[in-house]
Amino acid sequence: MMKSLFEQLGGTYHEENGYLIPDLRLPDEKEQPIGLFGQRPLCYLKEYRRGTYINLLTGGGLNAYLAEIDEQAQERFERIVEDMKQAQGITEQLKAENALEWTGRLNNIRACAEEIVEREIIYA
Repeated sequence: MMKSLFEQLGGTYHEENGYLIPDLRLPDEKEQPIGLFGQRPLCYLKEYRRGTYINLLTGGGLNAYLAEIDEQAQERFERIVEDMKQAQGITEQLKAENALEWTGRLNNIRACAEEIVEREIIYA
């Protein structure tokens, strides 16, 4: 009996209820921690870039891709926050004198930085 292309490439089957079902597994992938900025592109890929998501998932590169995006986004976020803090004069002295104002201004900067990172890296 002639082998199918799947069998020629090393694939195997198992029988269920009289049907031959191919034994398919995703490639092994090294688990890497994914933070907040890595979770956002995962949801975006699943909803709006389904083909890219499936290719990354079946190719075994989804976790590495998300970890890389997370790392880039986190570094960019931290740089933007520091630059904006310096530009707006938010210092430790302000924190000591008026903690409430310092917190409000810092939260505003963090929100702006998040939006910038999302547009530049996550949803680009």
